Amino acid sequence: MNRAIVPVATMLVVQAMVSLSVLSLSVMMPAVAKDLAIDPKLVGVFTAITYAVAATVALGSAGPITRLGAVRICQGALLMAAAGLALNASGYVIATVVAVAFIGVAQGPVNPASAHILTQRVPREYFSLVFSVKQTGVPLGFALAGALLPLLLELFGWRGASLIAAAAMVVAALILEMLRSDLDARVVGAGPSPGIWRSIRFVAAHRQLRVLGGSALVYVVCQHTFTFYLVTYLYQYCGLSIARAGFLLFLAQMAAVAVRLILGALGDRFPRMWLLGWTGITMAAGAIATGLLAPDSPFWLISLVVISYGAVAISWNGVSMAEFAHLSPPGQAAALSGVQIALAFSGAVIGPPLFGLIAAVAGYPSAFFTVAACVLASAIWQITAARQR
Repeated sequence: MNRAIVPVATMLVVQAMVSLSVLSLSVMMPAVAKDLAIDPKLVGVFTAITYAVAATVALGSAGPITRLGAVRICQGALLMAAAGLALNASGYVIATVVAVAFIGVAQGPVNPASAHILTQRVPREYFSLVFSVKQTGVPLGFALAGALLPLLLELFGWRGASLIAAAAMVVAALILEMLRSDLDARVVGAGPSPGIWRSIRFVAAHRQLRVLGGSALVYVVCQHTFTFYLVTYLYQYCGLSIARAGFLLFLAQMAAVAVRLILGALGDRFPRMWLLGWTGITMAAGAIATGLLAPDSPFWLISLVVISYGAVAISWNGVSMAEFAHLSPPGQAAALSGVQIALAFSGAVIGPPLFGLIAAVAGYPSAFFTVAACVLASAIWQITAARQR
């Protein structure tokens, strides 16, 4: 396990930085929308663009990772995120559309690159814990976005905040260069990638992988509608300030770090699909509770509900990725991980826009209740598959 410390820490930092860039527009959306004269609910469309691009890139990432090295690909991802953030600061709607596409390119290869390194460095009996530790980069990055970007927005405006975040991405890419030769050289290539279509067919034909992939799609709908709409929801519907809403998002992300590590440890001791199913039932309950909040709900109740909901909605990814890697044939973790990530990101493509549409037509409570119903069905699917297995 000692030889896994540096790669896990490196992948965690990369994940956190890219996640910060992904959430940046959502956190600043009320201010951005006011300046650009657009509807804040368009954050769902922008999110869909990001993850549509990310899903496509994830599917095709195994070949470049094998040829160029996982760390080199991560450096490229950080620089693409920096380019997207800098472009967003130009203050044009079309520039923002292109910017979120750039950030999607950055998001796509990070998880397959991590799987390529970690599956060859970590004993299988520790997969859940290690992948969960690495995936804490997502809530940490989102927490940083929720805590720092509103402060930077107050000091420098949303354009200045975007440029500062872009500079941080460039610095991270430069620091990563000092570790690149060692990390990439010590991971033995698994040969040529099996190809996109062969990987898709393998997952479709494998019952457990099929259930994991389909459930990841639904769970991501829950995770990303919470993450990307929370600030706007609390601002527009519950009457909180952007700063206070962003702080609650920060607290939810930090709570998710702890829950993610707990689930990671449990995933190495209990059947992972069973654990994912019961986590989904808890997520559905959190979505219902959030939808039941009212504009006159006391702040302590709003805080309790959204922090608890976020803690479980953002905590499941590491266990799911660990089980996918565990079931993958030797040397094919990056290719099959790309399929899982593409399925998960598809949930991020369809989920937020549909959530925004339901919220616009029927209200936020109906949108949260719809998410709860979908997650509950998926949770039962996984529990059933775990029993049959």
